[in-house]
Amino acid sequence: MEKFYITTTIPYMNGRLHIGHTLEFIQADVLARFARAQQKEVFFLTGSDEHGLKIAQTAAQLGLSPKKFVDENSRLARNLKKVLNLSWDSFIRTTDKKRHWPGVFKIWQELKNSGDLYKKIYRGLYCSGCEAFVTEKDLVNGRCALHQKEPELIEEENYFFRLSVYGKTLRAKIESGEFQIFPSERANEILALIDKGLEDVSFSRPKSKLRWGIPVPDDDSQVIYVWADALSNYLSAIGYGRNEEEFEKWWPADVQVLGKDVLRFHAAIWPAMLLSAKLSLPKKLLVHGFINIEGQKISKSLGNVIYPEELVEKYGTDAVRYYFLREISPFEDGDFSDLRFKERYNADLAKGLGNFVSRITTLAASFGKIKNDFSFLELFIEQKIKSAQKNIAESLEKFEFNNALAEIWSLISLGDQYINQQKPWDQTETLAKREKTLFNLLILLNAVGVFLTPFLPQTAKIITSLFSLKSKFLKVRKVPPLFLRLK
Repeated sequence: MEKFYITTTIPYMNGRLHIGHTLEFIQADVLARFARAQQKEVFFLTGSDEHGLKIAQTAAQLGLSPKKFVDENSRLARNLKKVLNLSWDSFIRTTDKKRHWPGVFKIWQELKNSGDLYKKIYRGLYCSGCEAFVTEKDLVNGRCALHQKEPELIEEENYFFRLSVYGKTLRAKIESGEFQIFPSERANEILALIDKGLEDVSFSRPKSKLRWGIPVPDDDSQVIYVWADALSNYLSAIGYGRNEEEFEKWWPADVQVLGKDVLRFHAAIWPAMLLSAKLSLPKKLLVHGFINIEGQKISKSLGNVIYPEELVEKYGTDAVRYYFLREISPFEDGDFSDLRFKERYNADLAKGLGNFVSRITTLAASFGKIKNDFSFLELFIEQKIKSAQKNIAESLEKFEFNNALAEIWSLISLGDQYINQQKPWDQTETLAKREKTLFNLLILLNAVGVFLTPFLPQTAKIITSLFSLKSKFLKVRKVPPLFLRLK
């Protein structure tokens, strides 16, 4: 079987995950489910980033040990698998000494063997929000563009990684298509960064400043810095440093899904680390934007934080998945509002998909048994289904989730038109004509169910279980409305 290895970033466990994190999980889940439907052997990885100064500080403020603090936040993160109906195969924690730490130690040694780690005293600007050193050119009006805070001036002795020597190689791999970044605007962003000149980056902190982390091998005075630690999860989870046979089976990653705020780390530092360790680069990076709430950045200080558990409890899992896949751009910043959610829900799910399923099942159930005879199938319906299947696959190849869903909804639109034209409820029509019409509608409905499987798995399962195409006769049962209209 062809393998397919997909990862999300591992969210920082400094608090409970809000809806800004859900897009990435859902996008990756669709790609994983679609790959399984193509009979690929899939490994879908996510996890939690659990080290760093902010975590240690927040835990202390709450009167907790860092371990107890991250244990609870990681538990809440893992619970999203059920809440959002995600299908990940593994959840890696950076505090896992058995699964994660051996991979971190191994890649550290490989970087050292390549001559790309060196120790020096460094005086520079440090953003506590990013947990990263920054340069003057990274700032906007003297502040971090992401956290709107002035960095502090720090002088300390750290290990540094020679990122600067890999710019030319990275540029060549991006331009050749060996290392693909979607959308192209993000690739151009990295190329522009390379053109400015990549600077070596700190890969450790003194233990006197940061105790909550993985110790540097053979240097007890230093702790491995968050990026060398966290980024290595993509290797450690599949056996790097523990099980080389398993690692060789899965690496390189076919797709890595990430937010635009960590683009530099994943499209510059991460591939440079891999080059230094003489490992293949990931094939594709999918970079998404931020989720805003009614045009504003999600912020506790603004009091506009929404948690996925709350949305799902209110609207249902598949409705939430649908909104984030159809309404939100795969690549640009998107917006959430209750008003827009209800508009999209009522138009597409209640009136669209739900009404389509209800109309067909009601008509088919009242008719009774329908012969399973593909000689009934209208050519234009057969062609439309084949066209939709091709277009969905092409859209997902380009990570255009919204366009893939639009293709499925075009089948629903075609079905509604066909019902209105053929009027299968008209008792004056012959039984043969009504049966043929209903057979075509059931084939359309089944195609909609099959194509929806990666996107709305619960709803798709209901639709595809309404009748069996393996039976000589199609006997359809009525179902309660899939999506009740919201007020």
